Amino acid sequence: MVKKGLAALATLVAASALAAVDANTASQADLEAIGGVGPALSATIIDERRKGDFKDWNDLLGRVRGVGDRSAARLSARGLTVNGKPYGGAAPAEPAGASGPTAAAPAAAASAARK
Repeated sequence: MVKKGLAALATLVAASALAAVDANTASQADLEAIGGVGPALSATIIDERRKGDFKDWNDLLGRVRGVGDRSAARLSARGLTVNGKPYGGAAPAEPAGASGPTAAAPAAAASAARK
């Protein structure tokens, strides 16, 4: 019985850790609980929010210096939302050496040049 209670408690804690934190309503402590958000960034988000709620992620990216596509995607994956929505912007760039049409084209050109 105790094991079931501990398992339920652990599940509850894990679920609350993944709970969404909205940029328009979160306290500074709530924002800082998200990995990658420190005191400076949380203060900037709150200062910009005082000028008016963020309409969407693009509005946040335009107003909060230091937050771009990559960091927005990372913060969203860690629970940050804007108006309850996760970031849906540009995907991170493919790493160097990745396969795909853009990676294959230079290899094909180099092979043709050797012939």
